[in-house]
Amino acid sequence: MSAPLTLNLPQGSLQFTFSPEAAQGLKAALGDLMTALKATAAQAGDPARRPPQPSMEYRHTGEVFLEVFCNPNIWPSPFAAKALVTLRDDRIRVTTEAELSQIFEDVNTYLA
Repeated sequence: MSAPLTLNLPQGSLQFTFSPEAAQGLKAALGDLMTALKATAAQAGDPARRPPQPSMEYRHTGEVFLEVFCNPNIWPSPFAAKALVTLRDDRIRVTTEAELSQIFEDVNTYLA
């Protein structure tokens, strides 16, 4: 059964039907990204000399299409990072930027 997931944005929120299984997949992808960002932030030295990290691109197709994209190479830490969120169906498309830590918190709240 699917329940509504609410993603809180800097100016408003998005609420849509999302399954717990899909939320677990999103949580895993976000967790991996946050771990990579923490490891990169902990490395000493010039940020320009750090090896590039792959971007995170999570996609889910259900009642709506959800995509969360983040390039970890442009953010100094997981708490500064932002992700591009796209939510669409056959009638509407919303694309916005949200704080990575807020998305992670919203998914954890949904799963609790």
